[in-house]
Amino acid sequence: MAICPVCIHHCDLKEGASGRCLARSCVGGRIVPANYGIVTSLALDPIEKKPLSRFHPGSRILSVGSYGCNLSCPFCQNHGISHPEALDALLASSRHVSPEELASLAERFVPEGNIGVAFTYNEPLVGYEYVRDCAERIHARGLKTVLVTAGLAEESVCDALDGLIDAMNIDLKAFSDRFYEKLIGGDRRCVMRFIEKAASFSHVELSCLIIPGENDSESEMEELASWVASLPGGSDIPLHVSRFFPRYRMQDRPPTDVGLVYSLAETASRHLKYVNTGNC
Repeated sequence: MAICPVCIHHCDLKEGASGRCLARSCVGGRIVPANYGIVTSLALDPIEKKPLSRFHPGSRILSVGSYGCNLSCPFCQNHGISHPEALDALLASSRHVSPEELASLAERFVPEGNIGVAFTYNEPLVGYEYVRDCAERIHARGLKTVLVTAGLAEESVCDALDGLIDAMNIDLKAFSDRFYEKLIGGDRRCVMRFIEKAASFSHVELSCLIIPGENDSESEMEELASWVASLPGGSDIPLHVSRFFPRYRMQDRPPTDVGLVYSLAETASRHLKYVNTGNC
């Protein structure tokens, strides 16, 4: 048996077993990333889609997804790869891409405006070793590396990526422990620590999806934005406030009122210079 060190769940795994993220397994008494090099999604996207509003605006980036996630969000838009119901079928339709192959592919798209690679769609930190190895080769070609993450990882994972990630969009899903612990199976304080550390070596932008009845109060947004502004250089960290639409296992409520999204963005603007709205 071995204990996975990547996130707060610290899954205690028997030989051959996988953690709750599905992406890490115990092999030979060691925890290894079972999803290493497994690519399930690949697209050349506008950088603004990540979303990143103040990092090389107008450029494009090669977006890459694997499988697995260490959260259990009932509103997940990518549940087919984050928590696949039929993993064997997903693997059969995926492809293996080595770090060198991915870097080469990214370079091939430079004439089309590509600036590098974004690890996204599923939670990339559950397979951070692949991100690390790819980033080294991507940087060697003069390209950028972007991470789109929920930030639920121990500081040692963040340390392993120091100097390798040029920009991150981190999903600060709410600013209440109830939301993180009861609704999505996470830890808000862990995410806050990750954001603070990541902002010390990378360009960071944050996202918050506003879900009716869950994280939509003015007081919570006031507290969230105030905390972000308290970080070193925090008032310059862009925040993306987005509208919720019914998805996956959360189809029991309507889309977020557009007026509420704009109102909460205005609340955040009391503390932060760059507040954007999305899905409106």
